Amino acid sequence: MAVLEILKIPDERLKRVCEPVEAFDGALRAFLADLEETRQAGPAAVGIAAPQVGRLQRIVILDVPARPKSSSHGHLVLINPEILQWDGYELGREGCLSVPDYTGNVIRAERIGLAALDPDGRRCEYEMEGFEARALQHEVDHLDGLLFIDRVVSRRTDLFRRKVYRKGGR
Repeated sequence: MAVLEILKIPDERLKRVCEPVEAFDGALRAFLADLEETRQAGPAAVGIAAPQVGRLQRIVILDVPARPKSSSHGHLVLINPEILQWDGYELGREGCLSVPDYTGNVIRAERIGLAALDPDGRRCEYEMEGFEARALQHEVDHLDGLLFIDRVVSRRTDLFRRKVYRKGGR
């Protein structure tokens, strides 16, 4: 397993639409192990999508911890995910490994219905809400060549520079 390099804006590969996965083999499983190791190495990363490491395939790993008033399916490996339904809207703050210097307010659906394949090619369906639904929508956007900064209502009022904390009190 290896920690892969995270692509960062303005890398043009982040703007490309990804192709569906067709081969469910050892090479896919090896890549999934590397992608998970990369997610775990990221600062507080609950999700990662294959294009963030330069692989233009429809693959997402999501691991949202349970929160009060919000359900979670735990660790999910989603191949060729497709959002089938959505309901409600909510404004929330998002960040991204590929946009390390900013966070932003983005409107997302509060609840979604999702179909995907697991690493063995079996179809799975999920109902998601709250933070888990937001995180999944964020990752699926990556598969379609979108970043959260493409979805902020106003770059002037809804995009924020991350604070950088330095050692030594400065």
